[in-house]
Amino acid sequence: MPTLYALKPAFQDRLRPLVGRLAAMGITANGITILAALLSIAAGTTIALLPGWRILLLLIPVVLFVRMALNAMDGMLAREHGQASTLGMYLNEICDVVSDLALILPFAAFGQFGAWGVVAFAIAAMLTEFAGVLGIAAGIGRNYAGPFGKSDRALALGVAAVLCAAGLWPASIAPFVFPVMATLSLLTAINRIRAGLIGSAG
Repeated sequence: MPTLYALKPAFQDRLRPLVGRLAAMGITANGITILAALLSIAAGTTIALLPGWRILLLLIPVVLFVRMALNAMDGMLAREHGQASTLGMYLNEICDVVSDLALILPFAAFGQFGAWGVVAFAIAAMLTEFAGVLGIAAGIGRNYAGPFGKSDRALALGVAAVLCAAGLWPASIAPFVFPVMATLSLLTAINRIRAGLIGSAG
């Protein structure tokens, strides 16, 4: 299924000159990976500690965009500038999951969404990425199948944050937002598992 991940090559092309300069300065892929995670944790913690400041939710789309750029850059530094490493692989996957949790769970502080739905989405997002990583063990490589991959989750989460900050979520709809995203994430995990099973059987 098509996802926003298909736009990644064009995004990387825009970033390539900057990545070249960073490599020349000695900036490492692992350093960029850790920076992206710390940025997400800082933003998520701030929002969770100050739930009365709804405007702080606008940090989420900003951080998500910056994180997307940083994630693209760390991958390019690793692949195109000889910085690929086993440590980098672990950091990339673990920091991605930590960053997701840091930006999803603060929504539980906003009662209109329902904490259980937020937590369900957080768990489903982790399962989706885990299923994608297991594609390597299945012999098909890291799996990015949709319909609700990392880029799609980021877009949906950013939209949810903006609408919540603006107070535009109808009370009748808000409780279903995160359960729907959790369901789409589980469907994505299933698609990734199915792809692995088909690939390994072949």
